[in-house]
Amino acid sequence: MSDSSRDTAEGAGWGAAEPGEYKRLMPAKVEKLSWLDPRTLWSARNGVLASWFGDPTGETRGRWVAQREAAGAPADKVIRRADPDRFSFMVIGDTGEGDDPQYAVVPGFLKVGQGTDFAVITSDVIYPVGSADDYGTKFFRPYRDYPAPIYAIPGNHDWYEGLGAFMRVFCGDAPPLPAQPAPRRHSRAWWRSLLWHRPRPTDGQHLDEARRLRSAVTQQAVQPGPYWAIDAGPLRLIGIDTGLLGTIDAEQGAWLREVSQGPRPKILLTGSPLYVDGEHHPCTIEGGGTVDDIVRDPEHHFVAAIGGDIHNYQRYPVQVDGRTIQYVVSGGGGAFMHATHTIPRVNIANVTERDFRCYPLRGDSLAFYSRLYGRRLRLRRFFTLTEAEATAVVAERLGITPTRTPGGPVRVTRRIRLVASLLGAGGRPDRTSRFRLPVRKIYTQLFSPGSATYSPPFFKQFLRLDVTPDAVRLRCFAATGNLAQEIEPPVEDEVTIPLA
Repeated sequence: MSDSSRDTAEGAGWGAAEPGEYKRLMPAKVEKLSWLDPRTLWSARNGVLASWFGDPTGETRGRWVAQREAAGAPADKVIRRADPDRFSFMVIGDTGEGDDPQYAVVPGFLKVGQGTDFAVITSDVIYPVGSADDYGTKFFRPYRDYPAPIYAIPGNHDWYEGLGAFMRVFCGDAPPLPAQPAPRRHSRAWWRSLLWHRPRPTDGQHLDEARRLRSAVTQQAVQPGPYWAIDAGPLRLIGIDTGLLGTIDAEQGAWLREVSQGPRPKILLTGSPLYVDGEHHPCTIEGGGTVDDIVRDPEHHFVAAIGGDIHNYQRYPVQVDGRTIQYVVSGGGGAFMHATHTIPRVNIANVTERDFRCYPLRGDSLAFYSRLYGRRLRLRRFFTLTEAEATAVVAERLGITPTRTPGGPVRVTRRIRLVASLLGAGGRPDRTSRFRLPVRKIYTQLFSPGSATYSPPFFKQFLRLDVTPDAVRLRCFAATGNLAQEIEPPVEDEVTIPLA
């Protein structure tokens, strides 16, 4: 087994590593997505409009589901596969920017995915706004050599054009929804409709051509809608659609309660993780209750909840009524990296630093962002921290033992502490807080989305889950963009989840 980032700096992708061969998979011309481009922000405005003028996704989702049922989709929205009691599947989240970081994941994904029965994309299949014509280079091309079906749950970006492209690709080429009557003039819905981003009339004209890249019979799958359940071997997977604002509507909530019944072990797949960045986000259900209430109910037999949306890996083993539920964040499938060094010392739901796992490690995240800010602000000598310096200062600020011991002694200087503070390491305020660069919410919303880089290490990841009648073996694999990690993708985390 190759070294991981928990073992050595080279295992993390640092040093004079040889770049991988992923570029041969990419199209000749790649449009680099910039989240600091006003045109991109304007096209992705629907999330803001939904928060200002009301969220229409619940009503729209209901119309999509009704259309699929009228076309013959099963009313219970359960896909019943003929998998044996022992099978395997892949999970990859937040994939579709179509650039170097996304394609850098593909060689390792294909190698680790050999012999698996299907894959699931959790959240944000396509960036920035889920356009149908983006599926060619951001879905069909990168995964054309994965021989099994791929299912998906939409993220907020897939909803930015009303989910039409997602439904066409994953739900049996669903036709567009019929137009709705115009809302009352000057109402909130009227203002929302006036400003709402909609797909171009010509969007999707290249979709049939793109489909040929994944046209094998073994690759085909049609799901009953944007939310679904899969019965596979001894396990039931339940995928929910959290729309634009990270909530679910009453109709979907009732369905979730129904398909969660019974003794069969279950794993939730969601676009909005329930534990993330040291915080609990239980996911509100319209009309009352939360998704996590359903997951925690011992009568429902959930063993794990895996969410996308946040572009890194985190795992929280939470004790619930004498059993352990593994709450996992897995959104590092290709989109820009969300920082882990801003996660404070973990102490939530009796999960401590000893139990918590993340990738990239906080020190690697801080080193990555110190280089990013040094380059952007043209202050490389001041901002840039080595991975050893970043690891040491994060351990100091959080009061923890470094996961990876630096190769030699590291002197943590005033400059290193200042850079760590300016970049929000540990999420801890101190005397320099008034001068801190945008971190936490603003940092995530503005600077982190502009943090795509096009040279390794990328710190991407994906999951493989191997299921037996007794247990699920979950492993998180890294993809750095370097050749060594392409040839033998390192395991960054592993846990065995009992099904009894």
